[in-house]
Amino acid sequence: MIELHPLTLKDKSWCDEIFAMEDSRSADFNFGNIYMWDNKFKQHLTRFGDRIIIQLCYEDRPYFCFPVGSGSVKDAMDAMKEYSDSQHRRLRISGITEEYRTILEDLYPGQFEFREDEPLYDYIYDIEKMSTYSGKKLHGKKNHCNRFEADYQWEFVPITREWIPRCITMLDDWMDKNSERLLPSIQEEYVSILRAFNAYEELGVFGGVLLANDQVVGFSVAEIISSDTVDIHFEKAYTDINGAYPMVCREMARMIKQRYPEIKYINREDDMGLESLRKSKLSYRPVCLIKKYTARHIDD
Repeated sequence: MIELHPLTLKDKSWCDEIFAMEDSRSADFNFGNIYMWDNKFKQHLTRFGDRIIIQLCYEDRPYFCFPVGSGSVKDAMDAMKEYSDSQHRRLRISGITEEYRTILEDLYPGQFEFREDEPLYDYIYDIEKMSTYSGKKLHGKKNHCNRFEADYQWEFVPITREWIPRCITMLDDWMDKNSERLLPSIQEEYVSILRAFNAYEELGVFGGVLLANDQVVGFSVAEIISSDTVDIHFEKAYTDINGAYPMVCREMARMIKQRYPEIKYINREDDMGLESLRKSKLSYRPVCLIKKYTARHIDD
């Protein structure tokens, strides 16, 4: 039977190897994301051949992730089922994409029921359009950037360890200014951002800081997650500064294009079920959304 252990930074090298085999555009399958959000999801994992088995706490229940990697999916799934049975729990799997749903239905016909999990859909964008805001549908974003560039002396610089304290100060101020409308999910995101900054170099993430008149007004943190996709883990900017958010998005896309010309898509992750965040992400005109499902094994 599999033995799971708590996630640590020491797991990064072998996890990265397996995630590279999967080459998924989903935001669920990269080490940065699982490590940053571990305070919320309390993940335990193990290597199963060339697949990774991860159990997390989701909706106050233990869930597994789809066992990505290379080799037999069925063997890994059967091991997850055996482990769940030993704990007297029903096997539940979160973050199931359309591709993984098809695999499960083919391997276990009629044995799983699926529920769409819309708050977990990933928003995917064309990096070229995000770096230019070309086209009529993004003309408003371009206008906001033009206004910002006219109003401020600005620059967008790479995040290094020296910039992190100023980013955290800006984040704390952002949290204070928005405290009345913040939901628990934003508080959880705050902890995740701090975890990312604390292990910034070890995680191998990268980012940029937007300065206006030498003041930090926004930042973004990202990670390459597949051969053609980058995951934007976090974006923060002052909402009361006209154009700050579109500038952060545009300049981050330009930084990625310059550093990683092979990247074609940006995954800006999910909307956490927040209507305001959903509207914001849709306003940048994603090329598609990666649907997610939760799967539940039907009792024999």
